Amino acid sequence: MFEIRSRAGRIALQIVATILVLPYLFPLIVMVKGAFAGEGVGNFRAVLGVPGFARFFVNSVIIAAAVIVLVYVVTMMAAFGFAKLHIRFREVYFWLLLACLTLPEVVLLAPLFATDTKLGLYDTYWAVILPLAALQVPFAVLLTRNFIKSLPDELFEAARVDGANSYRGFRYLVIPLTRPIAAAVIIFTLVAAWNDYLMPLVFLQSPSLQTITLVPQFFVGEFSNDQTKILASAVITAIPEIVAYLSLQRLFERGLSAGAIK
Repeated sequence: MFEIRSRAGRIALQIVATILVLPYLFPLIVMVKGAFAGEGVGNFRAVLGVPGFARFFVNSVIIAAAVIVLVYVVTMMAAFGFAKLHIRFREVYFWLLLACLTLPEVVLLAPLFATDTKLGLYDTYWAVILPLAALQVPFAVLLTRNFIKSLPDELFEAARVDGANSYRGFRYLVIPLTRPIAAAVIIFTLVAAWNDYLMPLVFLQSPSLQTITLVPQFFVGEFSNDQTKILASAVITAIPEIVAYLSLQRLFERGLSAGAIK
């Protein structure tokens, strides 16, 4: 990383950063402005008054939390193995895992539907949780592996000298030291799981299991399309993600930069 010490340099960097951010802020501004158009706050009241809205929110929380836990556990163990353990054909397995990044979600719908129906998982939380977690693991492992590889080998060698096995090294060294990259993994996983629309739409048919991303459907009909309430539902849906990012911002930025540079 680099540091700019001069005042003019910092001002120039701030201007450049602001210009680069503007294209990303413009859609958000339009979304918020559109959400308050027409009835204003009444648009948000209409969204919150959708039958079962609270249940949809709880379902999204359950699915997102389960996906985060699965991705975190699998990612940390896999990244530790790929980074520090001497496993035969380790690099081959790693690149096979990265090959999964090329699989788009829509291509997996047909085989997932057949698998869920055969296993009796269709119209259950697991029909959405397991595929979403599997789709997030490859990228999370890529980030976390680079972070763990940057940890000094001397730490693990000292732990072995003291009698610690791989499990204890993972528990007492890897878990505490990977909090920054864990925050980045949690944020990315939360965004993916919380915003996913296709999986809940296809695999959750019961109204009691549907998620908050399906709320805009209540304002879209054959002869009507209330854009203001759709935008209001999008704003409400984004609030938990914004809160989570602000809570983990420092760890997220440290982890993302450390995991990307190797």
